[in-house]
Amino acid sequence: MSSFFTVPGAQKKRKRAPLTDGPKKRVATSNKSSKAPARPAPTPRKRVERDESISGSESESEDGIDEHQASESASESENEGETAAEKRLRLAERYLENVRQEVDETGFDAEEIDRDIIAQRLQEDVAEIKGKVYRKLASELAVDQASHTLFRCNTTATTSVAICAPYVYTVSKDQCLVKWKLQELPANQFPQTTKKKPKKPPAPPRRKPTKVAMLKGNHKKAKEKNYQGHVADILCVAASQDGKFVVTGGADKRLIVYDAKSLKPLRVFMHHRDAVTGLAFRRGTNQLYSASKDRTVKVWSLDELAYIETLFGHQDQVVDIDALAQERCVSVGARDRTARLWKVVEETQLVFRGGSIDKKQTQHIDPRSLAYEGSMDRVAMIDDELFVTGSDNGSIALWSIQKKKPLFILPQAHGLEEPLLPTEASAEEAPTPKVVPPPQPRWITALRTLPYSDLILSGSWDGYVRVWKLSEDKRRIEPAGILGHSSSSLNVVPNGMDVDDSDGKDAVNGVNGTEASPYLVKGIVNDIALFERGDRGKDGLCVVVGVGKDHRLGRWKKIKGGKNGAVVFEVPRTKKNLENGTSDDEEEEE
Repeated sequence: MSSFFTVPGAQKKRKRAPLTDGPKKRVATSNKSSKAPARPAPTPRKRVERDESISGSESESEDGIDEHQASESASESENEGETAAEKRLRLAERYLENVRQEVDETGFDAEEIDRDIIAQRLQEDVAEIKGKVYRKLASELAVDQASHTLFRCNTTATTSVAICAPYVYTVSKDQCLVKWKLQELPANQFPQTTKKKPKKPPAPPRRKPTKVAMLKGNHKKAKEKNYQGHVADILCVAASQDGKFVVTGGADKRLIVYDAKSLKPLRVFMHHRDAVTGLAFRRGTNQLYSASKDRTVKVWSLDELAYIETLFGHQDQVVDIDALAQERCVSVGARDRTARLWKVVEETQLVFRGGSIDKKQTQHIDPRSLAYEGSMDRVAMIDDELFVTGSDNGSIALWSIQKKKPLFILPQAHGLEEPLLPTEASAEEAPTPKVVPPPQPRWITALRTLPYSDLILSGSWDGYVRVWKLSEDKRRIEPAGILGHSSSSLNVVPNGMDVDDSDGKDAVNGVNGTEASPYLVKGIVNDIALFERGDRGKDGLCVVVGVGKDHRLGRWKKIKGGKNGAVVFEVPRTKKNLENGTSDDEEEEE
């Protein structure tokens, strides 16, 4: 008894061919015309196979698919003979067409602004791929109009801050990990659902972040091996860009990976031999770099929750680390006064040695207050070729991977400490002013950049978060203002000293206030995190600052009247900022 499975394949094709519609009839005629060769022509065979795969669909859809596939095969046959230059030209034309479609969807007149937008997008995309600076945001931000909101949760000093919008993660010295949700901008908090004008005035906008979850460790469980929590101070935190993982590192040598939604511990790593002081994710991936006081940098893959390798080279404890999109990272080694660029794939490293003083920039500075660099404490990458470091002598240095020495050194970025009184400097009954030591500069305790832009933020204990910008030639650091403070009442001179003639009655953190006193960050700025609001930052910049009464790595510096917590700064864009050739005011008038 014959069945479908015993019939040869050739007979099956002959029987099924006349049952189909138009395309198979054409195949049959082509087979009749080509009876002489033993093998059927390759083109009819492909059509028969395609007809068999879609035999259950309607005839109209079959004709549409055949035409589409025929056009694709024709385009592929045409592209087979093209050269590399022709292929690049074809891909560029396709890219331009996609950009035009995006511009048309946003509602702009593409014919008028086509050239400017497309040229700008091309430059930005090329610069981002190459890892170079392409955005100049410092001049487009209204830094002096930034609003501020202090939020805290009955904890000790905040040591680190991480952002995965719209959530913020803060850690403190009492083993607390707190998850906060940032508020939307005031314009987006209460959207109007009807066309009628509301009778009541709009409610005041919410500015204070809301606490979502909190997780606290227990120092009494230090001897329990299976305890999945911290048993000592938490020193650093990092959040992945995809919102899946949150990682913390502490003085208990532990590196703990959490689920970002529930803060449930997923894995506890004990590979480090000393305190974990810094964490950084590679942009766009779940590859993690960790720095420790055991003088090593370790690489992790959180997709597999696995350890990869260890990088050796620092001669002192590694206190900070940063990374961008490429598989490399930059770390600083405190007292060894070096910054090292680790090329993970090549298994090589570049060493940049600090400790120098830029003597050309010391015109307005007392020579006795020029301190040599003793410890390199902070690092932040601008792009894949430039990065900045902050030191305990108050200087911010700009580095390039092409040179071993810094391109530029900004001394005393946060000014000098208040000079000691003669009675405080000496134990004599009537000490002379000569025994008073020169005032020392404030350390750079926090440093952050907006990647692939010219924006740099730094913090210390002078009460301000200072904003800097990269010069046009990318060889200097220039002051751009202070968050929430107009530069007219407190001038920022190039050497970073504060020019103020007040009598000192309202001094906070060693900084004298004026009559129109701006907001002061009361405490030591231990960390800074930021992100852009809106598409490409069109709604401004959100900056979160971690503040504490003492330094994140010790208690050798305490601020009287300081507060433990964090501060949110909302930095708007300037009204003069032109977007697509017109300003916001002009659009409203039209």
